[in-house]
Parts: sequence; C-alpha cells; structure tokens
Amino acid sequence: MIDGGASVQYRVVVAKKDERIEGPDDADGVFTIPVADAAADGVDATVAFQRGKLKAAGDTGEILELLKSGAAAAAIAQLAAEA
Repeated sequence: MIDGGASVQYRVVVAKKDERIEGPDDADGVFTIPVADAAADGVDATVAFQRGKLKAAGDTGEILELLKSGAAAAAIAQLAAEA
C-alpha cells in the first residue's frame, strides 16, 4: 500500500509466463523488470527506470515517490533473490 491508499504490484520476469509477483492483481501501480536486470550487482531501480529496463504503470507521482523512497528497490531485490 502506498500513500493515499493506492496499492502496488511488483513483477520480476524470469521467463515467458514465469514471473515472481508481490502485490494484488488489481493494484493501482505495477513495476515490471527482467530478473537479469533486477539481480545485477549494484542495480539502482531509479536508473533502471530511466533506462527503460524497469517498466512502471500507474500514477507517475506515486511511481516516482516509490523509486525515491527506496520501497520499489527493496521489493524488487527481494523478488529477484527468490527467482
């Protein structure tokens, strides 16, 4: 859950039709990143977003806030470790 009551879902794509997912299916915001990018040494979620490796859908302000706070990076790192 993010500020304002909106929800978010994180997806780490391992292969076609194989994703590690955290968050509700009806989330207001969705982050998606390939496992190779998520598991890279020193990955920075904000830089990955700027380079187009990390895709995000939803309210831009909320997406940027999650990137700034580090919440997106933490959730993505956790999912990448499980893959």
